[in-house]
Amino acid sequence: MFLQRALVTLILGPLALFLVYQGGLAYFLPVAALLAAATIEYINLMRHTGRHMSLLIMMPSVMLLWIVGQWPTLANTLPALGIGLFLVMIYALWLYEKQVVENVALDWMAMIGGILILGWIGSHFFLIRNLAQDAWQWTTLALLGTWVADSAAYLVGRFLAGKIMLGRHPLSPRLSPKKTVEGYAGGIVFAVLIVVIAANFMGISLIAAFILAILVSAVSPLGDLAISLLKREAGVKDSGSLLPGHGGALDRIDSLMWSVMMVYYLALLIS
Repeated sequence: MFLQRALVTLILGPLALFLVYQGGLAYFLPVAALLAAATIEYINLMRHTGRHMSLLIMMPSVMLLWIVGQWPTLANTLPALGIGLFLVMIYALWLYEKQVVENVALDWMAMIGGILILGWIGSHFFLIRNLAQDAWQWTTLALLGTWVADSAAYLVGRFLAGKIMLGRHPLSPRLSPKKTVEGYAGGIVFAVLIVVIAANFMGISLIAAFILAILVSAVSPLGDLAISLLKREAGVKDSGSLLPGHGGALDRIDSLMWSVMMVYYLALLIS
C-alpha cells in the first residue's frame, strides 16, 4: 500500500507543482475538476448516512465560489457564498413542504457544511494562486509542507517511533487508530526542515517559512481526521477510488484545503 501510494505521489507530485507554477487555466481546470470530484464524494458520503443531498443545488453553489476565487480578494467570494446558502435554504424549505424526507434540518445542515468546506474553503486554492505577490511560491510551500508532514507522520509513526523506544501513542484512537502522536510530531519537524530549505530558494523569508510549516503540519492532520469522521459515520474506508493507494479526491484534499486556507491568510498578513 505504501509503495503504491509513494509511486502515485512521485508521478503526480511534480505534475501538480508544475501546474501551480504555470497558473491560469492550466492550474484552475485540474483543481476545479478535483474539487468537483470531491464534492460528488461528499454528497455520496452524506447519502450513506441517510441525508438527502441535491447535486443540482450543491455543484453550482460550490463552482460559483471557485470561479470568483480567481480574483485575489476574499470579499469576492462572500456574495457567491450567500447565493449558495440561499439556494440550499430554498431547497430545504421545499423538501419540508413536500414532505419528501424526514429530518430536513439535518439535510440542510449537511448541504451548508458541503458548501462551506468544498466551496468557500476550497476557493482558497484559487485565491492563494492569484495573490498579487509570490503567488506560486506560497501555493507551492503550502502543498509541499502538507505532503511532507503527511508522509513523515506515516513513516515516523509506523517505523521509526518503535525503533527508538518512543512507542506508539494513538492521536485519535476512535477516528484513526494508526495515526500516532509520535508521527504527528515527526511530521511537524520534517515539514519545518523541508519548507525552510525550499523557501530559501523562493525568496520567502525564513521566519515566514517557519510559521507556515508549523501551521500546515499542525492543521493538516486535523482536516484528515474531520473527513475520517464523515467516513466513519458513512461506514466506508475511503471517500472514493480515484487514485490507487490514495482513495478518493476528498481523501487527497481533506488536509490540503485547510493548509492552503491558513497559508493564504498568512500571506495576506505578511504582505
